[in-house]
Amino acid sequence: MVGVVTFRRCGLVGLVALGVMVAGCKSSYYKAMKTFGKEKRDILVSRVKDSKKDQQQAREQIKTTMESFQELTGFQGGSLEKNYKKLNAEYEKAADSAQKLHNRIDSIDQVSADLFKEWQKEIDGMENRKLKLQSAGMLKQSRLNEAAYVKAMRQTEARMTPVITAFHDQVTFLKHNLNARAIGSLKGTSAKMSTDVDVLMVSLDGSIAQADSLIVSLNAEQ
Repeated sequence: MVGVVTFRRCGLVGLVALGVMVAGCKSSYYKAMKTFGKEKRDILVSRVKDSKKDQQQAREQIKTTMESFQELTGFQGGSLEKNYKKLNAEYEKAADSAQKLHNRIDSIDQVSADLFKEWQKEIDGMENRKLKLQSAGMLKQSRLNEAAYVKAMRQTEARMTPVITAFHDQVTFLKHNLNARAIGSLKGTSAKMSTDVDVLMVSLDGSIAQADSLIVSLNAEQ
């Protein structure tokens, strides 16, 4: 029992230490960025711009992967191995794009939370009631805009996951059964996948537009 308690205490200490390290790294990062004239708001705007680029790249890559899949299911002759390798390469790029977008969403959530916490603390230290109310109003609107954007990105990510999973399954199946009959059996899934991809394209377009709106609102509130 003593050993278990000791282990739990050590584990707790480890978690606390990890939290301190993460907080310290964030603090050092923000201080370093500030020496270059970059405040948390600037970092957030930069990350939202990057997320827009990530979504545009993911959009094009998934579209390209779908086209490669359709080409392979319509196989009329040639090297099956070559066509499979091309599809697998496109799938891997699409999967990387999805993971990159997931990481980007988390990074936006992190810096926005830190920005809003700092913003609220600064408001609490203000004495002028009129200016304090104006700043509080801007903070509230910024929170709403950021929440709407992250929600749009999460919805896009949720629609992207089954598409990437479907690509993975098709590519794996082809790897195990690289012959004309196996390719023919996938033709029935092409239409369903195409529909899912079309829905995802609309979702990506919507969240990309949301990025533009958030960037405009953050710049307007400076």
